[in-house]
Order: sequence, then structure tokens, then C-alpha cells
Amino acid sequence: MRKIKKGDIVEVITGKDRGKQGKVLKVFPKTSRIIVEGVNFQKKHYRARRAGEQSQIITREGPIHISNVKLVCPKCGQPTRVGFKIIGDRKLRYCKKCQELVDE
Repeated sequence: MRKIKKGDIVEVITGKDRGKQGKVLKVFPKTSRIIVEGVNFQKKHYRARRAGEQSQIITREGPIHISNVKLVCPKCGQPTRVGFKIIGDRKLRYCKKCQELVDE
């Protein structure tokens, strides 16, 4: 079970983009990295492959480590740590600040 999932709203807590909030676009669990919308822009150089095709530089979001972000609670709207509760046969995430369930 992951603390951060695709589609969550997170806030960056360290680095050059500190304080920015964005939606998680992709999660890489093996390397503990995520891609957040509007955070950690990197330039990618594309070379022309065929005659008549244009070489270009594309700016896109790069992955950041999962420890550099905090989940923004949908209920209280504050960046918070995530805990887990077992309700029935399901393991659900909850906000450590307001104690409300994040997963419903």
C-alpha cells in the first residue's frame, strides 16, 4: 500500500519548487519517485530523425523523490502525513491532522 497515489494532490516540501502544489501524474514505486504536475521542469532535446523533421527542445515534468512531498488532505486542505487504518478487510489512508479518511 502506498502513501501517495496517482491523482492525489501533493505539496512539495523541499527543493527549488518548495511550496508548490500539484496533482500526481505518475508513480514509480520501485524507485520511490513521482511525477507532479507543474513541478521540477526539465528540458529534453529531441534530434531530427528524418529529412524535413525539426529538432526541438521540450520542457516537461521530471520525477522527484516521494519523501520530498506531503499529501494535501482533501478534507482540511493542509499538507499532512498519512497513516493507515484497517476497517473491515480494507486498509485505508487517513490524515494525521484531522483524523479523516482520505480514501472513501
